[in-house]
Amino acid sequence: MTSELQMVENGGSSAHNEMQPVVTELDDDGRPKRTGTFGTASAHIITAVIGSGVLSLAWATAQLGWLAGPGSLVIFSAITFYTSNLLADCYRTGDPILGKRNYSYVEAVKSSLGKTHVWLCLICQYTNLYGTSIGYTITAAISAGAMHKSYCLRKRSEAADCKISDSPYMVGFGILQIFMSQLPKFHDLWFVSILAAVMSFSYSSIVVGFSLARVISGGTHKTTLTGTEVGVDLDASQKIWIVLQALGNIAFAYSFSLILVEIQDTLKSTPPENKTMKKAVSISLSITTAFYFLCGCLGYAAFGNSAPGNILTGFGLYEPLWLVNIAHICIIVHLVGAYQVFAQPIFSMVESCLAKRYPYLINSSKTLQLGGKFKVNINIFMITWRTFFVATTTVLAIAMPFFNDIVGFLGAIGFWPMTIYFPIEMYIKCRRIRVFSAKWIWMQSLSAVCFIISVSSVCASVQGIVKSLKSYTPFDNLL
Repeated sequence: MTSELQMVENGGSSAHNEMQPVVTELDDDGRPKRTGTFGTASAHIITAVIGSGVLSLAWATAQLGWLAGPGSLVIFSAITFYTSNLLADCYRTGDPILGKRNYSYVEAVKSSLGKTHVWLCLICQYTNLYGTSIGYTITAAISAGAMHKSYCLRKRSEAADCKISDSPYMVGFGILQIFMSQLPKFHDLWFVSILAAVMSFSYSSIVVGFSLARVISGGTHKTTLTGTEVGVDLDASQKIWIVLQALGNIAFAYSFSLILVEIQDTLKSTPPENKTMKKAVSISLSITTAFYFLCGCLGYAAFGNSAPGNILTGFGLYEPLWLVNIAHICIIVHLVGAYQVFAQPIFSMVESCLAKRYPYLINSSKTLQLGGKFKVNINIFMITWRTFFVATTTVLAIAMPFFNDIVGFLGAIGFWPMTIYFPIEMYIKCRRIRVFSAKWIWMQSLSAVCFIISVSSVCASVQGIVKSLKSYTPFDNLL
């Protein structure tokens, strides 16, 4: 354990000021000692994994059917588990226990693969992080709007016109995130992640409970082995597009690898970070996959081939209504924390880059005196830049509030590069896997198959967004 001794004056009233050492614990890289554990890492992962993606799994299963739906959940879970373990071993360059730390995903890519891959990684990672922030804004607003609509229908009648716009709720969510975004460090989010993890378990359990109750009561719809059927409302080409989009939705449900290195950088070094991270990944993915199976399969059994894009909206005035609304509240609280888990790496990257060229922007803080002894340090640049970031995600969410299309697009563009390609290439380079060896061929084959699936899902989601934009006027219902 490395420590630094600093000599400070003893502010007592004695005639001779004494000097005494104060111990500030530092890690092997000279940074403040990390205190993250298996528990906090698991909370961060669950917060990142069980997000808005879980709400679309019943719809995705409905497009794929009883064969491909559950099978896709198993395959995506296994692939994510495998490549996340590879990535955990790349946190330190060289020796996985004693090597140089990489503080971010991009830095790990740079250390292992060189500068030529850095730009591709930057574009993929931060585009996905930014897009996920937009997706979470949309999802939180849908839940808030659903609560408002249920109240309206109850107060008037089920035949009343209760058309609710989600746009004002997106604005409200954005305002809340402006305040949340002023947290200075990713490490400061541990309590937010733990609360968000509890919320994710809560609303997932409620969804499972409602779906199970609907199945038991017999209020179910038609299900098939191949999902939605080609017919009057769905031709063969549309079926292909929607299946590919469903795969993108499932990929999004497992998208957390892009912040895995940042999470691993919060862990203390004893036991070794890679061992703690692998354990956290194993437990977290096991728990989330079990929930995914319950939400996807029971949701499909409950709603059949007509499963809604967001499963909670399908329950409408389902009794008890207060429990449905609690689920919506849990989603909103969870996404408040999840938004920050995905936004903080962007804040850190931008501010770290600017600190090297314009240090006065980052280091010039002003102290605001509140009351007698309470002081708050304010950095004008950080407040302005982070507010701008939140504002842009809010505006784009209002402009394109298409839940399944956006979720599928985000899952597709982030899955192959961040979850498959970079972890595999970094591991091959770090462990010096011989070209054309059995392990090398297996890894490259996996990467090639996932690339084809990701590109196809991106095309399908873009087609869905274009189709939705034809019948939607952005900002029309803002007020």
